[in-house]
Amino acid sequence: MERGLTGTYTPAVAGGVKCQAFIPNPLPPAPPLTIDNTLQQRLSDAQVALGRLDAISALLPAADLFLYSYIRKEAVMSSQIEGTQSSLNDLMLYEMEGVPGVPMDDVQEVSCYVSALTLGVQRIREGYPITIRLVRELHQALMTHGRGANKSPGDFRQNQVWLGAHRPDEAVFVPPPANRIAECWTDFEYFINDLPETTEPVIKAALAHVQFETIHPFMDGNGRLGRLLIPLILVQANILKDPLLYLSVFFKKHRQTYYDRLQQVRLTGDWESWVRFFADAIAATANQAVQTAQQLNDLLQQDKVRLLQLGRLSGSATQILEALFRNPMINIATLRQHTGITPATIGKALDAMEQQLGIVREVTGQKRNRIYAYTAYINILNQELN
Repeated sequence: MERGLTGTYTPAVAGGVKCQAFIPNPLPPAPPLTIDNTLQQRLSDAQVALGRLDAISALLPAADLFLYSYIRKEAVMSSQIEGTQSSLNDLMLYEMEGVPGVPMDDVQEVSCYVSALTLGVQRIREGYPITIRLVRELHQALMTHGRGANKSPGDFRQNQVWLGAHRPDEAVFVPPPANRIAECWTDFEYFINDLPETTEPVIKAALAHVQFETIHPFMDGNGRLGRLLIPLILVQANILKDPLLYLSVFFKKHRQTYYDRLQQVRLTGDWESWVRFFADAIAATANQAVQTAQQLNDLLQQDKVRLLQLGRLSGSATQILEALFRNPMINIATLRQHTGITPATIGKALDAMEQQLGIVREVTGQKRNRIYAYTAYINILNQELN
């Protein structure tokens, strides 16, 4: 349904140039969403896929084994959308105090995304609502290091910004002026916390994502934070126990459609087309996550059988393999913490796992402070990132 412009324009000045800034109407849309048969089917498919995803713990020995790596996969893709060159391997090397193959700022930005998401889930589980206080805390965590560290982490912007052109008067989109952010956020906060009426969680996440990107409250990091809010909303609503839904892969693959749908909402009020796209993103992403979990589980079981070839070392190697399943790029010190095995035995088992079975690969080429990668595991995670 085309409702017309979903906000109002107001005169603004950005970089000394006059322009027209857009102030969105409060949510929910008026008139309400039209849920026809097509949209209802898309939403139902999304709900079914989320149900499978929430049951992922039944597919793996422990859900946190999958969560560790999948959070990092999302962090990489979300940051790549913003232009970083960091890969999953770079991030894991950095976390093991290795040297990434990209500029340090890139990998630090990705690492900060992991920290922000982890903090967000912790706060939601502690009972915090999604409010200005929480979002500012998440933004501060997101922007602690990297290129955004000097762009007022945790504070709403004080300047007018614009998107999509070198001049604000030619921009694709100009968000609200800085002095209107507070009122926009107040309305947004009411909606996201079901005041005065409740919104079904998947629809809420869809509408909230557009509204957050439209308000564009911070100087930097709005895209990453807007994507991060999606799994937090679903965890808060108890749709997911763990934040395993990450849409950045889908949004990057369909990048132009994503931007077109966002702008179409603002200009024509066609929320339904956006919600259909969002529901498709959830269904595709959740189904892919379940498939990935199955592949990783199969890999673990197959490699456990292969380790029996190592004879007396097989017991230690199995413990190492389980630690690698939690941290697929790891050093001997971390393995000792996870397994309690002596460094000498860990070294022998890793040598056997590398030279006899090809399960791991040493990635530094050093004689000291070596880091080992569980290559088949990382390759499965990288399937959608390449």
